[in-house]
Amino acid sequence: MQKIDKKYVIEISNKKNEDQKMLDFRLKSLAKFNELENPTFGPKLNIDFSSITYYKDNKNKITDDWTKVDKNIEKTFCDLGVIKAEQEYLYGVTNQYESEVIYHNIKDKNSKVIFTSTDEALKNYPELFYKYFNNLVKYDENKYTALNGAFWSGGSFIYIPKHTKLDRPLQSYFRIDSENLGQFERTIIIVDDYAELEYIEGCTARSYSTTSLHAGVVEIYVGKHAKCKYSTIQNWSKDVYNLVTKRAIVEEYGTMEWVDGNIGSGITMKYPSCILKGNYSSGNSISIAYANEGQIIDAGAKMIHLGHHTKSNIVSKSISINGGTSIYRGTTKITKSATNSKATIKCDTIILDDKSKSDTIPNNIVSNDSSFIEHEATVSKVNKEKLFYLMSKGLSEELAKELLVMGFIKDFKHELPMEYAVELNRLLKNY
Repeated sequence: MQKIDKKYVIEISNKKNEDQKMLDFRLKSLAKFNELENPTFGPKLNIDFSSITYYKDNKNKITDDWTKVDKNIEKTFCDLGVIKAEQEYLYGVTNQYESEVIYHNIKDKNSKVIFTSTDEALKNYPELFYKYFNNLVKYDENKYTALNGAFWSGGSFIYIPKHTKLDRPLQSYFRIDSENLGQFERTIIIVDDYAELEYIEGCTARSYSTTSLHAGVVEIYVGKHAKCKYSTIQNWSKDVYNLVTKRAIVEEYGTMEWVDGNIGSGITMKYPSCILKGNYSSGNSISIAYANEGQIIDAGAKMIHLGHHTKSNIVSKSISINGGTSIYRGTTKITKSATNSKATIKCDTIILDDKSKSDTIPNNIVSNDSSFIEHEATVSKVNKEKLFYLMSKGLSEELAKELLVMGFIKDFKHELPMEYAVELNRLLKNY
């Protein structure tokens, strides 16, 4: 049983050789975690915090050479296809195993792009790090941002300089292989003025009969006329609680795009957000939630309009099967200052049997008379006529349903790079 106290936090901070400022932040976050209760909305969370391992030390230093990585860990990432993707498709990668980043590499070593682990950024770029750390997602927002503040480890730190446009994506991959592990990565991304970035995140875990916890925090800063696309395919095992806070702030004429795939975990609570601060800024979110037996996927998006002539678009695809529950929970708010702004929300749900459930819980607010919100939602069961037609052509009922699901999520797949769309197909077929 792990006792969560000041002594434990100090021990972790000392192992990481952190400065006093970070230790003080961790202790402040721990106090807030002990003070706050679980969220009052969404699925019930029954987490035994005393059973969680909050930090698992990695004996090997971060490297850019796979031959220096433990052979079993290397095989894990090879089997996941991560090493092949790095060689063939990506500009740079960061791979986190348990609590620490174990491998990091970038193609152009002379580039002015900063792409490193967040721990390394604290040591090597402290002024830039503290300028953005805990600035957009505050430690005291909820119990799990506080928990992340106390025990954060790993994650990616990215800075894309002005007028820099990468021709290939960056990727981070997070892996849990130990039971009862808590993973608390902290990712900070800064896309400066007129710059562009495509970033891909992958997440998996080995299955156990006991609970693991993933409580990450992501802060993204999109500059003037800049663009950031952040794609996630999350395939945690069903014994993982996936409780993540992701938020971006967008300056004038900037664009933020979230592409969010939720296939795994027992319980997911995740609502990628955009704060459209600058005039003419825009935010987009397209997501799928695939809830199978024993899963509750409570996900959606948030769009907060502050600047005038801002635009946002949310497309949510939910699939429920074998008794799973999918929930769209979203907020779109056009403030008084956000004149001549527009927001659209489209939520589509397909339920594949009589045991499964789906809910749509929107919160849409318009506070000026020159702006408007459009919201469209559909909930349907498998079309029996289409199913019969496909089966009449010789397909089994299972394969016919699979084809209908693939057609249902085609908009989401179109937003993914080809290699990852193929991987998504494989995951859904095996799920």
